[in-house]
Amino acid sequence: MTLHGSKSPFGSTKLNESAAAAYRHAVVQGRFDRTQVAAALGITESAAADIEETLLSVHLLRRNPSSADTPTPVSPDVAAVSLVGPAEAEIRDLQQQVAQARSGLLALLPDYFESRRRRRGTEAFDVIHDRRDLQAVLDDHGARCRSELLTAQPGGSRRAGALEEAQPLAIERLRRGVRLKHLYQHTVRSDPATTDYVRAVTAAGATVRTTDELIDRMIIYDREVVFLPEQQLEDGPPGAVVIREPALVAFLCRVYDHIWSGAMPFVPDAQEDPNITDELKRAVVRLMAQGHKDEVVARRLGMSLRTCRRHIAQIMEELDSSSRFQAGVNVMLHGLLDAPSAGTSGADGSGATSGFPWDQPGSATSGTAHRRVAGSPGYVGYAADDPA
Repeated sequence: MTLHGSKSPFGSTKLNESAAAAYRHAVVQGRFDRTQVAAALGITESAAADIEETLLSVHLLRRNPSSADTPTPVSPDVAAVSLVGPAEAEIRDLQQQVAQARSGLLALLPDYFESRRRRRGTEAFDVIHDRRDLQAVLDDHGARCRSELLTAQPGGSRRAGALEEAQPLAIERLRRGVRLKHLYQHTVRSDPATTDYVRAVTAAGATVRTTDELIDRMIIYDREVVFLPEQQLEDGPPGAVVIREPALVAFLCRVYDHIWSGAMPFVPDAQEDPNITDELKRAVVRLMAQGHKDEVVARRLGMSLRTCRRHIAQIMEELDSSSRFQAGVNVMLHGLLDAPSAGTSGADGSGATSGFPWDQPGSATSGTAHRRVAGSPGYVGYAADDPA
C-alpha cells in the first residue's frame, strides 16, 4: 500500500507492503518487536528497524516510557488525529486570519467606489450646465491648447456674430502653431458669414471640410479632452459633457478622423464642386428612403424645412415622379441608393459619380445652390465664443 505525497510535512507517508505487514503483525502482537517482526516477515532486523521508524513517523506506533524498545501500535484514526491535528489547528487559525483580513479589506469597498466615482466626476468626466462656466472652461482649454484643435459643427450655418467673435481666437491659435480643423455640413457653403470665416481661417492655415451629415457637436483639444453637448434637455440651451478618459477620448478621435477622411475640402472662392450638390441630394434620398419626415431630413442635413422640401420637389421632378411612392420606385430602378458618394472614384478613377439624373451636364438641377434660411431649425451651439 502506498500513501501519496512522499514529500510531506508529516514525515514519510509511503508505506510499502513490508511496512503494512509489519504494522498488521504489531497489531496482532500488541507491540512492535523488531526481532519478532524480522522473523515473521523474513527480513533482517535492520530492515525491521527502518520499518519501525517509518511507522513511528506516521504515528502508527507510539513509544511507551516503560518499554521504549517495543512501541505499541496505534489505530489509524488516532494516528491521523495525532499526526495532522496540530496542522489542522494551524490551518483553521490561518483561515480565520485570512477571513478577518478579507473582511477588513472588503469593508473599504464602499469607500473605494465612492471615491472612484468622485474622481471620475472630477477627472475623467464632467458635466457643465451653466453656459458662463462652460464658456470659461472653453476659453481656458483654448488658451492652453498646444498642438491640435478639432471641431465638428452640425446644423448648417452659424450666427454671424458668433463667427466674428470666434475668428480672432482661431487665428491666434493658428499663429501659436496649433493645427485647426473644422467640420461642417455642406449647407454652410452657401452661407456668406460662414464662407467669410472659412476664408479668413484657411488663409491663416486652418483646414475646413464639409459632409452631408454630422453626428453631433464635438470639440477636441490636443486629442486629450473632448467636449460633447448635453443630451435630452427639455428647456434651455445645452451645456456640455467634458471627457478626459483616455480610451473614450481615443475612440472619439477615431470617429472624428473617419468622418474627416470622407468629407470634402471647403475652399472659398474656388469653383463649386457639383459633387457637393449631388451628395446632398443623395443624402436627401437616403433619409427619405429610411422613412424620415421632411422635418427630420431638414434637421439632419442642417437646412430649413422650406429648402428641404424644395430639394425633394426637384428630386421628384428629375425622377419624373408625381408621388413619393413613384419616386421610391424610380430610385430603386435607377439604383440611386447604390451610387457612389461624392469623393469616391468611379470606374475610370476620375472621381465622377454615376446613376443620378442630376449628375448629367445640363441637368435642370445641376449646380443648384443650397441656402439655409436664417433662424431655420438647426443645432444650437454651446456658446458664442467657442471654436467655430
